[in-house]
Amino acid sequence: MGLTGRDAAPPADVAEALRVLGKRTLAFGIHDPSFPSRPEDDVGRGSPYAEGGVELLRFVRELGFNAVQLGPQGETSLGNRSPYDATLFSRSTLSIALRPLVEARLLDAADLGAIVSAKPRGDRMHHAYVFDAARRALRAARAAYERTGRGRGLDDFARASAPWLDSDASAEDDPALFRFAQMVAHEQHAALRRRIAPWGLKLFADVQIGFSTRDEAAYRHLFLAGYRMGAPPSRTNPDGQPWGFSVLDPASRRGEAAAFFRRRIGKLLDEFDGLRVDHPHGLVCPWVYRADDPDPLRAVAEGARLFESPDLPDHPELAPLAIARSDQLDRAQARYADRWVRELDEGQVDRYAELFDLVIACAAARGRETADVVCEVLSTQPYPLERVLARHGLGRFRVTQKAKPDDPRDVYRSDNARPRDWIMLGNHDTEPIWRVVQRWRERDRGGAGVVWSWARYLAARLAPARPDSARAAFARRLVEDDRRLIEALFADLFASEAENVFVFFSDLFGYDDVYNVPGVVNDDNWTLRVRPSWRQEYPEMAERGAALHLPRALALALRARSDRGDGAPYEALVARLEASAAHSASRP
Repeated sequence: MGLTGRDAAPPADVAEALRVLGKRTLAFGIHDPSFPSRPEDDVGRGSPYAEGGVELLRFVRELGFNAVQLGPQGETSLGNRSPYDATLFSRSTLSIALRPLVEARLLDAADLGAIVSAKPRGDRMHHAYVFDAARRALRAARAAYERTGRGRGLDDFARASAPWLDSDASAEDDPALFRFAQMVAHEQHAALRRRIAPWGLKLFADVQIGFSTRDEAAYRHLFLAGYRMGAPPSRTNPDGQPWGFSVLDPASRRGEAAAFFRRRIGKLLDEFDGLRVDHPHGLVCPWVYRADDPDPLRAVAEGARLFESPDLPDHPELAPLAIARSDQLDRAQARYADRWVRELDEGQVDRYAELFDLVIACAAARGRETADVVCEVLSTQPYPLERVLARHGLGRFRVTQKAKPDDPRDVYRSDNARPRDWIMLGNHDTEPIWRVVQRWRERDRGGAGVVWSWARYLAARLAPARPDSARAAFARRLVEDDRRLIEALFADLFASEAENVFVFFSDLFGYDDVYNVPGVVNDDNWTLRVRPSWRQEYPEMAERGAALHLPRALALALRARSDRGDGAPYEALVARLEASAAHSASRP
């Protein structure tokens, strides 16, 4: 069931530009279902383990990316395809590539062909169809596996995985099929890591903050009764979001819950090179609301922080759990505000950090650097979380499409980024930049002036030392041409101090379709895929500025560095980058 293919390496000029610009990581973001497939293997859902998925990984490495951020890879249900509601230990059997099962003589080629030919039309992920088709294929593969007499491998896997496998299998109608499918899923993941390791391409796991219904049932004794976790009101979501996730009981954070959490993080680190911690607030200072309120939106708006509510009259149950004292709160602030807690002593920070410190300790025990732990901190960073991240030297996210370019204090502005931060135009929960700019244009028709604000800001960032007239001309070109504007927005990421740049797949490929709209349940969420024609489309689109042209963006960022006088001029490197094709390593 191995993966084949050539090695991959980035263009030398791109690698040199990233080094000069001080970029430690250039990460490509994509979730499993969004991978492209070869036509003969396309069952209606992507997989990083199929040859079409490996081709994409090789492609992004050859562009210059050195990391890939996958989404949560747990098992989803037929009725809920959100990866952030998936299982914590079991892998998604929908990501299993079927062609390797044919090659291993566990599945007939005709059966795979029938699944491919019967899939619904359209390039998006077909969750319900794949959910059924994958189980039929795996059922046939398990029967063939048993006939071969190779059951010892399954026995060994089941013994090694018993702490989580037995629990998850008990919730299945066919536990034997589930165990077999999990073995295959884990084998394919291990094979992929062996395949891409020589390329210098890291894989990052996504540590979702929520629990699947299966995990909640299995570990219910670890959860706090009466409360659920959500997102408080913020500039992104003024009403808050009632996620409905269970919360680990603080009484067990140093006992069984800590052991459970350590097993979870340890398994991910055994299978990945780094971790993206989804909503680290949930590990440090979770926002909670009453589980029995019939109006979840009202409940989450009136919620509180689990560890900083020592005397709230509407949440007296939280008082015994408080870490922050009453005299350390700023009552002039909203209880969800970043500075609701204004001070903490070191002992209090230790208590806030208990779970997060476990993440760092697990990473260190497996030889990972602290910088291989990525924290999704967006518009809110409460003071306790700020203190916990600071003790480990970790940064936050800067999602520049959300910035207010005229506000120097805005946390999303690139000039506020610090070296340990991660900077990006968007992620899986935002509109792609190509649609965002369209929306800015629509607002400007009403007199908002958004595009001009961005053009002036980008001119100051990317042409800092030029005369006023030259900067004004630079800004005017951005206003007149959306493609120039978007290229400047990409270049701004590389011109920042942040050592880590992230690009979501829809931004790379120039798509204007949305992958996920947070807080909304519809038929399109989580279904966007890389189009089958991506290999032919991308070079042409990038050359004309309709997709990310990485060498040109790097050249623009290098020119800005030279303009500022930050080191020697880079005319020769800039010239080579500007002359580079969008994908100069496009070998067949």
